[in-house]
Amino acid sequence: MSKRRLTQNQQRRIHSNHHKKISKADFEWQDEMLGEVQQGVVVTRHAKHADVETASGEIFRCNLRRTLKNVVVGDLVSWRLGSEQLQGISGVIEAIHPRQNELTRPDYYDGIKVMAANIDQIIIVSAVIPQLSLNIIDRYLVICETANIPALIVLNKIDLLNQAERAEVEKQLEIYRKIGYQTLCLSADTGENMDALHRYLAQGTSIFVGQSGVGKSSLINQLLPEVNALTGAVSDTSGLGQHTTTASRLYHLPQGGNLIDSPGIREFGLWHLEPEQITLGYREFADFLGTCKFRDCKHKDDPQCAIREAVEAGKIDPTRFENYHRLIESRQESKSQRHFRTLDI
Repeated sequence: MSKRRLTQNQQRRIHSNHHKKISKADFEWQDEMLGEVQQGVVVTRHAKHADVETASGEIFRCNLRRTLKNVVVGDLVSWRLGSEQLQGISGVIEAIHPRQNELTRPDYYDGIKVMAANIDQIIIVSAVIPQLSLNIIDRYLVICETANIPALIVLNKIDLLNQAERAEVEKQLEIYRKIGYQTLCLSADTGENMDALHRYLAQGTSIFVGQSGVGKSSLINQLLPEVNALTGAVSDTSGLGQHTTTASRLYHLPQGGNLIDSPGIREFGLWHLEPEQITLGYREFADFLGTCKFRDCKHKDDPQCAIREAVEAGKIDPTRFENYHRLIESRQESKSQRHFRTLDI
């Protein structure tokens, strides 16, 4: 019985499908194709790959070993260079070195997600448009305290305020200065106080965090004009900005120091933290913790609550106290929503 011959169209489809499979396949580097182990820093994290920078400043795009679950920008890694480029990939990351710290955020479906590692300072960027939100600032500060990473509160777009509005903003920021946080009012558009930001960023590796539309990309354009980071306008209807950064990346600043830019975060949930961790995230509470009448004090309506008494005595700002309880309540709501979403999967 003679073999059935394939038509030209069938042969073309088979060849095309085979080519697609090859191009999409996740290949594994063979050991004999790789060079010696060397050290590098992850400067960009893509969906399936990472860019590693060597001590000499060269950057190589690498695959990740399947055993590596979470490689992020700022990681110090061990990697090996391949004998040739395969599908645009130059090497493979073999291992992650122990981290000094890491910045995490909760994800409804992936649990706790690490955003960046080995950070010296977190720059919390807020803005006066649509309005200054101390509650959002407090959310970020709790994360900073939990990760034990110093924070700088930056208020951008200060040029949009008149004198009376600016005085009110300074009064609000004084709440944070009194408890030891550094603050800085500036404008990426006019350049006001940008020199002060340059000096602060030169001290190590920093990361910008903040909601979309607060001007993180505009600040990067001022700090690194050659980068030309995308900027997005604030929506007239929602007051929220459009996400303008799609991949986390580390930049070297001309005056010294490094800057990590990560995708914008509109809602920075705290449901992954225990209530006790949120309480410890308010540094001014520290002197009064453990002195309440009841060990399980919720620091609200409980009798002889030392923290509430400190608020009444003017030792703790009432706005921070109110925000603390709002964060505790929103944490429980977010946790409940995550539970129901998980049940739907």
